Amino acid sequence: MKAHIRARAAELGFDACRFTTAAPPDHGEHFRAWLDAGHHGTMSYLSRTAARRADPRQVLPGARSVICLAVSYHSASDRSAGSAELPPGGAPRGLVARYARFADYHEVLAGPLRELTYFVNQLGGPGTRALGYVDTGPVLERALAQRAGLGFIGKHTNLISRGLGNWFFLAEILTTLELEPDPPEPNRCGSCTRCLSACPTGAIRAPFVLDARRCISYLTIELKGPIPVELRPALGRRVFGCDDCLEVCPWNRFARQGRLMREYARTDLAVPELLEWLALDEVGFKARFAGTPLLRARRRGLLRNVCVALGNAGDPQALPALERAAADPEPLIAEHARWALEQLTAPPPAKRPREGNRPGSTGPVPAVTPRLCR
Repeated sequence: MKAHIRARAAELGFDACRFTTAAPPDHGEHFRAWLDAGHHGTMSYLSRTAARRADPRQVLPGARSVICLAVSYHSASDRSAGSAELPPGGAPRGLVARYARFADYHEVLAGPLRELTYFVNQLGGPGTRALGYVDTGPVLERALAQRAGLGFIGKHTNLISRGLGNWFFLAEILTTLELEPDPPEPNRCGSCTRCLSACPTGAIRAPFVLDARRCISYLTIELKGPIPVELRPALGRRVFGCDDCLEVCPWNRFARQGRLMREYARTDLAVPELLEWLALDEVGFKARFAGTPLLRARRRGLLRNVCVALGNAGDPQALPALERAAADPEPLIAEHARWALEQLTAPPPAKRPREGNRPGSTGPVPAVTPRLCR
């Protein structure tokens, strides 16, 4: 039965298919501790559904197995990270996370997942029930995927696959069928801490501990209010998501391009012209981003992010557009536009005098050991 499901999953475009039981994953206690620490920020839906997330059998009564699926969104053309992707000169441009440079994966994967769920029910016969999710159900999908052997949860808290690297979407099917579980995948991070060092805001507080309140993906997508002023410079030109902790993972050398997402690529979203996006009204925003993940941020959120990126870009040609945005009827956009204007018009910081040449100095200034903050 597993072989038939795997074969059908491959036909539908899934790049990996593994199986585990519907028993509560071991990650449940870690998840509750993470919630208790407030690391989920304003994502209150996570705490509301915590009990169900910890036990798939509360989501589908009678569930015995979980089919864990992966779809690669790796592209051979995405070879650079961060500012290296930005073309020199011209209008100021921003950065969009790799996963969002496609049509909305929720919609793309919904059809194949629905077909596979129907196939599982037909395979099991009368009385079989199955329920499929694409990153939307109240399940701890990364913990289940690790237990199914699909990959392992890295120190950046994302799932890493030995065959797909970091660049893949997850989906799962809960079913009342009893299917033999596959062996779990052990953690293979070793002593590597590249993801912790790469995070621009220090959101990865410790290995396997992410404080979403500092994560750029959270700040630019999930957060609905103002971005904390002290974190705005760290966003750089990122306007939707962040790939920095994923980019540096050495397991990406094994990443391969999947066929399902290839035809849904939106290359126009990779390094967009920020001034063009800032000029979008509500109608233009919906028309431009219909069917893409960027619609999730809404106009107020995305243009908030664009203002921050323009403030960080330091390009004076953005001044007229930011002045118009500072009068936008949406207060969230207007406030971030004013912040960006301050960054572009503030006088440069005064240069500190060189050692040994301070006014009134008669000789070299002795070196001072800095105090360490704990």
